[in-house]
Amino acid sequence: MIRLEPRPRASKAMRYLSPVIAAALTGVCGVIFSALAGLDPLDTFYAFFIAPIDDRYGLGELGVKAAPLMLIATGLAIGFRSNVWNIGAEGQLTLGAVSGGGLVLLFYDSGSAWLLPGAVVAGAIGGMLWAAIPAILRTRFNTNEILVSLMLNYVALLLLSYLVHGPWRDPEGFNFPESRLFPDSAMLPVILADTRLHLGFLFAVAAVAIGWVFVRRSFIGYQMRVAGLAGGAAEYAGFNRARMIWIGLLAGGAAAGVAGICEAAGPIGQLLPSISPGYGYAAIIVAFVGRLHPIGILLASLLMSLLYLGGEAAQMELGLPSAVTGIFQGVLLFLLLAVDLFVNYRVRFKTTVVEEALS
Repeated sequence: MIRLEPRPRASKAMRYLSPVIAAALTGVCGVIFSALAGLDPLDTFYAFFIAPIDDRYGLGELGVKAAPLMLIATGLAIGFRSNVWNIGAEGQLTLGAVSGGGLVLLFYDSGSAWLLPGAVVAGAIGGMLWAAIPAILRTRFNTNEILVSLMLNYVALLLLSYLVHGPWRDPEGFNFPESRLFPDSAMLPVILADTRLHLGFLFAVAAVAIGWVFVRRSFIGYQMRVAGLAGGAAEYAGFNRARMIWIGLLAGGAAAGVAGICEAAGPIGQLLPSISPGYGYAAIIVAFVGRLHPIGILLASLLMSLLYLGGEAAQMELGLPSAVTGIFQGVLLFLLLAVDLFVNYRVRFKTTVVEEALS
């Protein structure tokens, strides 16, 4: 008889192996899915995982899509470690794009070298202000930050839609809902020739380094880690729970805001009704696949970026629907949660009474 037995202590090996196992099982599910759909599994695997990155431009695109995921997931992980659940990164990304993009449009003709840095700072502030709403409501009225931050995503998207359909619409844009194209002084420079890989990728790598230093080398980071592990014991020890909530939400908001303006001033080059294909939600998966560790997040963001690119390639080469990317993201998260069971449990094969009697 097979049964699950609690481990005396959590398995450190399984904690780090489970994301790898989940990623491998996701690939297996992809092969099974393609076979059921009547496609050649090898062709599907190649189109999804190899073809998108088989040249310099593809590698650049991998970095372009990994940058916002890496940024946002690093910020979210700071809050998640202390059980502060910010689900509003999509809205905070949007407000970052609105705030930074608004500054660019306000000083459109200036050509100043300070315009781009100012837009990045404005993007961070915009994301933080949007994240401050659930922080205030949580610390003052004990509201659920999950629901508040999630609902604010839709408010942010509607605000952006109003702006690009109305006061910020390009007067020379043939009535399309879009802002004016950003001037060259407000665009992120490309850092890899013959690709679209821009400076935002270096911002993301810097965020990973800062996140590691904060979590591992700062006293506040230590307090937040303890709060996530010990719960009420952390408050009993005198740790300020309200401060942790503020730091967790504002860190996620700042990172998402920077990601938003980097998207607007990078591959997009203007404000559109939708800035993100769902980076704010996908970054939650990245954070947990990466085990809330900055290095793990870096690797997980590259994997999730490859899923985005593979989904686009599968649409063009195999005729699969666009929803295939979301399917694989969901399967990856589901399998990670399933494999995580074995961090605290192990499989035991126990002989039954009947088997013992027969033997």
